[in-house]
Amino acid sequence: MKINLIAVGKKMPDWISEGIEHYKKQLPKNYNFAITSIESQSRKSTNPEVIKSLEEKLILDAASDSTLLIAFDELGKQQTSKELSKSIEKWQLNSESVALIIGGADGLSSDLKQKCNLIWSLSSLTLTHSMARLLVVEQIYRGYSLLSNHPYHRS
Repeated sequence: MKINLIAVGKKMPDWISEGIEHYKKQLPKNYNFAITSIESQSRKSTNPEVIKSLEEKLILDAASDSTLLIAFDELGKQQTSKELSKSIEKWQLNSESVALIIGGADGLSSDLKQKCNLIWSLSSLTLTHSMARLLVVEQIYRGYSLLSNHPYHRS
């Protein structure tokens, strides 16, 4: 199994990077978890659809070896932590290469969303891109802890 979090955005605050590293280093090596950061495209006098299209190409290039594409979008299906852990378990059993995609400030292009196998929502709240990254990494760790009966998750 391989999980690649592909995220578009600017440099993250140090405390977010530290939080991500905290959870990342607790994941087992067989999770083969990576984060691919894609620099936000310049928004100066450029149509948001053009920006999303440029970002789409970069995202798809980064996800080229993935067998399963999952985009995060405010209109996607919300998952519980237990549902996410079941997805992780399935990915392990099927030796999936999963790309989890967080778009840029203007979101994801409709073409990219159509190419994704699933569209999930992180929250009904609006999150910064750096907070979304931290949340995804923490939830991947939480899913691992549920599958390994680690006491991190409490029901």
